[in-house]
Amino acid sequence: MVGQSPRDPGESRTAVLLEPFVHQVGGHMSMMKYDEHTICKPLVSQELSFYESLPLAMRQFTPQYKGIVSVHLRKDSLGKLTLIASPSLQPESCARLDNAIGSSSVTIWHKCKWAASTGTSTEHTLVKWSHTQLTKTFKDSCPGKMLLRTDLPYCTDSLLEDANGNQPERNSYNPWGLHCHRQHLNRMSSKHNENKLHQFLLLENVVSKYNYPCILDLKMGTRQHGDDASEEKKARHIKKCEQSTSASLGVRVCGMQVYQVDSGHFLCKDKYYGRKLSPEGFRQTLRQFLCNGNHLRTDLLEPIVLRLKALLSVIRKQSSYRFYSSSLLIIYDGQEHKENAAPLDNHLHFQRTNCPPSHGTNHCRVDVRMIDFAHTTFKGSKCNHTTYDGPDHGYIFGLENLIKILQNISEGK
Repeated sequence: MVGQSPRDPGESRTAVLLEPFVHQVGGHMSMMKYDEHTICKPLVSQELSFYESLPLAMRQFTPQYKGIVSVHLRKDSLGKLTLIASPSLQPESCARLDNAIGSSSVTIWHKCKWAASTGTSTEHTLVKWSHTQLTKTFKDSCPGKMLLRTDLPYCTDSLLEDANGNQPERNSYNPWGLHCHRQHLNRMSSKHNENKLHQFLLLENVVSKYNYPCILDLKMGTRQHGDDASEEKKARHIKKCEQSTSASLGVRVCGMQVYQVDSGHFLCKDKYYGRKLSPEGFRQTLRQFLCNGNHLRTDLLEPIVLRLKALLSVIRKQSSYRFYSSSLLIIYDGQEHKENAAPLDNHLHFQRTNCPPSHGTNHCRVDVRMIDFAHTTFKGSKCNHTTYDGPDHGYIFGLENLIKILQNISEGK
């Protein structure tokens, strides 16, 4: 396996049947769950180049890169699609692997099948988990995840506007990841035969330590198209930026989920909602992201701002980097922690979350991570198209405005 970390996620099992990552709030490429602490996504050479040459100072602000895994698409006689990941899968072994699935010789941690559309129906129904004990383990491990799982049909129409031009509220679970997953499976099924191997990146699951992960996905910078974009795609992205807060603020909402303690559900927004926001609407959405249904989480403002300022300091020093179309995640736990926890309790919390005691509890409660580097370019990149001088001023502009807005919210403005 290329670029594998010392602790190979594939060492403990022969094959893994991937499931959709239920906490995906933005983007268009399907994110898959490999194991509790690892997700995977289709490999893009430019993103791989970024992770392989990642500056040391940026590592605390990006997911840990864990290597590459081969993924095989399997389609049964009923049209159900399954993605199977294997660390050392070879084309001639695909048939043997298919025959082995379900037997005791293959250790399968996760199994989830999504029905492909048949006829004119747009519904994709979740097929029941095949292992009863697995469902129990999944439910007990994270209550927030069960809220996002659904056994109900999911229809793309729920992402569209209603007759009045408003986006319907979807507060029981986040449908965006399922939407991306279904589209991705259909693309793979229509473009490739079952024997084709697909390479996926293995990355740290940055929300695994949160019980009720509240996530804000922000598209950063004033430019979103990569150097390799066609003239048509370039014009399309420029128009999106001009018509959204990307131009005025250098940042726009790409997706969001916020746990509401009063209802026990997540409030979700997608990228289409974010594109329509005015600068004032963007500010109100930031407030909404910090509101748990009962009150504004003002305790989170200072640690988020401190983390963003630390990132800003790092980005200012990265010459030649351009993070076109990348996103920034702001994450916190919707389950509030007790401020008067005993020192021993704090120590146990640090052990569970891998957060060093020296960082303080504020830094454990929030996280800020850069993601999506498929169009990131830098001097020395294997996929470099253009060499730029100095830091990414569009990204810096967005960070500065984001910090300013959060500080204003903190001051009650």
